[in-house]
Amino acid sequence: MKNLTLLILVFLLLIGNVNAQQEKGIIGANNWLHNWTDFKPNQKEYGEPTQILAGNITKNTKLFKRDVYLLLGNVFVKDSVTLTIEPGTVILGDFDSKASLTIAKGAKIIADGLETDPIIFTSNKTVKRAGDWGGLIILGDAPSNKFGNGSVANFYSKLDPSNYANTNFGGQITDNNSGVLKYVRIEYAGKRTKKGGYFNGLLLAGVGNKTVLENIMISYSAGNSFGIWGGAANLNKMVSFKSNANDYEFTYGAQYQLNNSLAIRSPYISSSDGARCLYVASYENKEDVDFTKKGTKVIASNLTLVSDSNNLNADIEKGLVKEAVFINENASLEMNQSVISGFNPAVLLAERIVINQTNLEKIKFSNMYFNNCNGNIFTEYNSNNEDLENWYGDSAFYNVYSKSSNSETFIDSNNDKKPDFRLRINKIKASQTQVASEKID
Repeated sequence: MKNLTLLILVFLLLIGNVNAQQEKGIIGANNWLHNWTDFKPNQKEYGEPTQILAGNITKNTKLFKRDVYLLLGNVFVKDSVTLTIEPGTVILGDFDSKASLTIAKGAKIIADGLETDPIIFTSNKTVKRAGDWGGLIILGDAPSNKFGNGSVANFYSKLDPSNYANTNFGGQITDNNSGVLKYVRIEYAGKRTKKGGYFNGLLLAGVGNKTVLENIMISYSAGNSFGIWGGAANLNKMVSFKSNANDYEFTYGAQYQLNNSLAIRSPYISSSDGARCLYVASYENKEDVDFTKKGTKVIASNLTLVSDSNNLNADIEKGLVKEAVFINENASLEMNQSVISGFNPAVLLAERIVINQTNLEKIKFSNMYFNNCNGNIFTEYNSNNEDLENWYGDSAFYNVYSKSSNSETFIDSNNDKKPDFRLRINKIKASQTQVASEKID
């Protein structure tokens, strides 16, 4: 009886260890990256387009899997109109016209793909490159901290004046519903704009919390993979793969939760300006925002942020690897149960953030796994981070520090087709648990 009781206690302890370890980084009983993601999108050929999408969509429209669509120029889904996209549908963004698709404020997109049949937005070029086409823009009626309503008109070149009204975002409807994006891939987007900036792979501006945003992968974007301007919504199971710019950028008073999501950076294709996995700010220019409104607040849980470097130390010396997370003044980030692996350093706070208790209570890191980073949490242009190390190193935050390669850290990070970026220790603990359960039997 004593032996049985002991074995049960060991079993429960091991189960607890598994759950504790699985809390950090992306989680799931199975690898949720399987089936719908594609880490080698340049090897796919979708055939010639059979239908064209151009101009304004002014009535409810459905796109079908049986057709391949060519997105031509700046296409707008207008107010009160719903665009529905069948699972498995392919939309090719035209290179010559630098195509983009905008869901105007008051309109909806229902792109409800399946794990085995994702919806794909990609380039129509034979040899595909980042920035081949614009991207997908969704505009909602949720609040931002800008004065009045915001606009994304500056993204478009040669925009018909009649479409300026379709570029506005923001309002007072926090539970605004702009539709569904689920099991969707967006590839080779991020064209250069007329003002020298770049489209985002996916821009969510003023999008409300009734909008469903799950299982979205953005690959090889020349601009940010995910750009979030204001709004209040949840992002679940997002993937950003080898973006030139930031993977997830939040600004203009965004009130967002980012959960169980992945960013893989390559030091060899990142912007020379410096790009981060996670960029949290309340504005670009102070003159644009109303400080009586909420600043940006992001709650990030179970993220895995990875630098895909062949020689991390050499790439750091060459200046190719930057910080994973950047927080600007007047913004708030609560990050927990996440993994940051292979950056220089892991986190950087803007120079203007005064290091005091008030500000540090708005920037929280707890139950973190900092791995193989050249320093952990610093203030910009300041190599002395003793105050920050003492604060975040306190045992109350349960932060863990390690020095391991990606192949040692993750279950199968080197698999080009079906990588698994869950922590490797989960697999080890799971096998130990199985042995214990067999003994109990």
